[in-house]
Amino acid sequence: MSHTFVLVLVVITALSFDFTNGFHDTGNAMATSIATGALPPRIAVALSGVMNLVGAFLSFSVAATIASGLVQTGDVTLEVVFAGLAGGIFWNLMTWLLGIPSSSSHALIGGVIGSTLAAAGSHAIQWHNLVSKVILPAIFSPLIAGMVAIVGTYLVYRITQQVAGSTRSHGFRIGQIASASMVSLAHGTNDAQKTMGVITLALIVNGSIHSSSSAPDWVIISCALAISLGTYLGGWRVIRTLGKGLIDIDSPQGFAAESASSAAILLSAHFGYSLSTTHVATGSIIGSGIGKRGAEVRWNTAGRMATAWVLTLPSAGLVGALAYAIAHFIGGDAGAIVLFILVLALGVTIYLASRRKPVNHKNVNDDWEEGQEAPTPAPAVA
Repeated sequence: MSHTFVLVLVVITALSFDFTNGFHDTGNAMATSIATGALPPRIAVALSGVMNLVGAFLSFSVAATIASGLVQTGDVTLEVVFAGLAGGIFWNLMTWLLGIPSSSSHALIGGVIGSTLAAAGSHAIQWHNLVSKVILPAIFSPLIAGMVAIVGTYLVYRITQQVAGSTRSHGFRIGQIASASMVSLAHGTNDAQKTMGVITLALIVNGSIHSSSSAPDWVIISCALAISLGTYLGGWRVIRTLGKGLIDIDSPQGFAAESASSAAILLSAHFGYSLSTTHVATGSIIGSGIGKRGAEVRWNTAGRMATAWVLTLPSAGLVGALAYAIAHFIGGDAGAIVLFILVLALGVTIYLASRRKPVNHKNVNDDWEEGQEAPTPAPAVA
């Protein structure tokens, strides 16, 4: 097998995943600001892209966790890493098509865990780290962020109850620009690191760098640019679900939700936890709905999202294992090429399917109808 050739395909695929991570998770930072009118949609995703780029250079603890903290690097091959990325991309694209905010982080981790299990067995997984740094944060992070948002929302309305509604809304829309920027910055410190970690893992497996090495500069820069570009293009389907599908959000709620999200994400990045920013953002938005008296939370939408969260790790893992089986059965460069073509075909197919009911910056704020995440296209004018 030509290790250099497969390594190049792994890097290309990893950066492609990073790109999908960007547009899949834009809603975590900007959905509420777009929904409340604090920022125009195009300006919101551009600002988010810039802040993601900056955040990617601020912390590398999560990259270290992904690179060497979840699997035994001695039991991993480039085929395994490649197949794991395929599992992550599959789940990211499928949930994006359905407009379901799910965890890109867990999709990537699930894919790598699944392909590693298929290749080397359970002994190659660092189960303690998987539980402590991935699964437990996935359970507790939306709950903690939600509770912070509940308290924050209650206090915001209580403190400003004597302020005229229009004045309050205008003031918090301005505040949302800062709070949404902080969420994007925090997202960069957490999610961009995961692809850096996977590419670093591939370089370690290939013998290109030492097992104790950190991510090279070119890896950091390319991953930062990839996630920022994906963010700028805007994951409008997911933005719509988070901004319109959970609650009818006002600017004070948006400010409270974004503040709670940024605090939780930045704290997790500091400790190297591979946190799902989607889980945090969703918990915060629901918390802001509970914290406002008389607000309605659409629990059916939240339930569909929670189901996707539960399925993310095992589903991406199954696809990662299947991808490894295909590449390993064919073998050599041919196996890597076939797997790359399959991933590319999947991406094109899902993109074409999304064009049937497009969601974009023009209709992302249309009224929400239960079970109809994509707005009905306007009839053609004769």
